[in-house]
Amino acid sequence: MRKRVSRVLRIVLPLAILLYFIPVLTILFLVCGLLDISRHRRITKPIAKLYFTGNGIPTWLLSPLNLFFDLISWRNKYVYSLEDFPPEERAEIESVLNTFKDKKEAIIADVRQRMGDKKRGMLFYKWYDKNTDDAVPEFNEDFTYVKTIGLSAFSEKEFTSRHFGPLRLTVRVLYNLSAFKSDKVYIEVDGKKHFWHDDPLFIFDDTLEHCSINDEDRERYCVFVDVLRPSSFTGLQNAMMRVLQTILINFNGIFYKNWSFLK
Repeated sequence: MRKRVSRVLRIVLPLAILLYFIPVLTILFLVCGLLDISRHRRITKPIAKLYFTGNGIPTWLLSPLNLFFDLISWRNKYVYSLEDFPPEERAEIESVLNTFKDKKEAIIADVRQRMGDKKRGMLFYKWYDKNTDDAVPEFNEDFTYVKTIGLSAFSEKEFTSRHFGPLRLTVRVLYNLSAFKSDKVYIEVDGKKHFWHDDPLFIFDDTLEHCSINDEDRERYCVFVDVLRPSSFTGLQNAMMRVLQTILINFNGIFYKNWSFLK
């Protein structure tokens, strides 16, 4: 009972103070947060707790910006297929995926060497439109729609906690390079599991609660690409991406604090 009261006070007291000193701004963020989290199929107590008091707080703080991105983008499908993208954007996505497929063995060998004995690693070739690794020259091209290119690596029996991505300016494209047949290797988004052996490609709105699981005794390698959401305002999206790159380029550790960045 005492612990429950303590947890409630840790939420209520700061909120009461904020409502007293900056009521309009506090109410704005509360309303935006409620609108943002309402996109989930079911809003459970654990999801609400995680969003408003756990690792979802950065996503909550970015909710006004994300709701603006919703206004300038086409309808959010939450889970996408390649056919949902305009031809020019789909061509860029397929070009990046084809490079990963064509150079699969060399890329995995490179990442495996960089991983060493790390449990969970992330190699970014491009981060918010800025080239960060030149191991694969094709990824250093100038893209209109593709903004982040990376590869995530899990050692055996490794998984992420449930979390929310930061921004809805982009959509997350995942392609599993090691989609061995197993129901123990999957991604779960908003309570629904996607098994990689069913389809190695999965495209989704990563600001929804999700987690990735590798409960097998072997490594898992997954392509990690962010592309602009389909929109009639691509120029504005790219202008905002340049601003966000300047702000966020040094803060990726906030959203990937449990990952080892491979260099």
